[in-house]
Amino acid sequence: MTERIESSIQNLWQDVRELTLGTPPNIDHLPTPPTPLQFLRRHVMPNKPCLISAAVPHWPALSLWPSAAYLRTTLAATPVSLHLTPTGKADSLAPHPAAPSSLCFASAHVQTLPFPQALDSVLASGENNRVAYLQQQNDCFRGEYGPLAADCEDHIPWATEALGCPPDAVNLWIGDHSSETSFHKDHYENLYVVITGEKRFLLLPPTDVHRMYVHDYPAAQYVYNHQDGGEFELELENPIRYVPWCSVDPCPLPIEKQSEIEKFPLYFNGPKPFEVTVKAGEMLYLPSMWFHHVRQIPDEKTGLTIAINYWYDMQFDIKYAYFNFLQFIPYSLSEDPSSRKLINAESNLDKCSRNSEDESDTTLSQDFKNAPLIHEENDLHRKIL
Repeated sequence: MTERIESSIQNLWQDVRELTLGTPPNIDHLPTPPTPLQFLRRHVMPNKPCLISAAVPHWPALSLWPSAAYLRTTLAATPVSLHLTPTGKADSLAPHPAAPSSLCFASAHVQTLPFPQALDSVLASGENNRVAYLQQQNDCFRGEYGPLAADCEDHIPWATEALGCPPDAVNLWIGDHSSETSFHKDHYENLYVVITGEKRFLLLPPTDVHRMYVHDYPAAQYVYNHQDGGEFELELENPIRYVPWCSVDPCPLPIEKQSEIEKFPLYFNGPKPFEVTVKAGEMLYLPSMWFHHVRQIPDEKTGLTIAINYWYDMQFDIKYAYFNFLQFIPYSLSEDPSSRKLINAESNLDKCSRNSEDESDTTLSQDFKNAPLIHEENDLHRKIL
């Protein structure tokens, strides 16, 4: 019985790709924004991503924000939230402070600084084992970055009409190549616009949930001591709290590659993630519940990657019920690692070391992490990007 269930789940991975994304599976690349009806029917209802090229050509942000001088002047007196980590991986897994052989869910140290000083910290990322990232997932664009409001829209008109509501949150993200987002999913319809630099997404549909090895990890937070040589400490929350989080790192260090393949065979042996490069002026529609991992390539002139995203509430409908049912179907992970066939493992790692390509890559190659649902099931509003 167990073998039949697991075989059916594996068939589901391929069926979803073929039935939803075509043969061969690919993510739609649209030259211009869709109409509200097209967006609703062709992408939201089937839970299907798309990349839009000329998404926001009328935004002043495209010409103004690549200038650090403009940002410093416009936000000269603005206090903003700066996230600090030792590795550039916030809201991700890290060695447990009391038991390094185990893992915990680590959040960034957050401090408030005037924007010019915070931007200097971002540009100095990597120095003194410290990576800085300007972001705050609480509608920060319409709050902290209000002086920039005239440079772009406070909603995406065709998406607002299609979804029947304004965005729940609009967030700004400013970082460099050092920042990385681990695999997770969000309970929002996400419209993600890159202003300068590039964002490189790895995407997996919600039906691949078993391949993410979601487990509960104790929550912790980095504490940065400015006066003690700039040292980080990782402190567990008290009382203890658990966060269900994706365990898979799709781009492990070479020395860790083989052990990661053996620990997570469903990911490394399964269908490749979709690779999408979002360039300046482009928009990615990332449907609710899709797992995504994100890296970024900064603009050569500024050394920054700047993006803005719009979170629209998802519909908690029958698709959500199906997903909840699927994720609680057990899948055996007790196979002997030495007996596993690693047919596709190498190709699932190749993407991590590729150079930027001339065109956005939105197809599955022929070779072959949850919005942190904090332990309380009704907390759906903590998101990562």
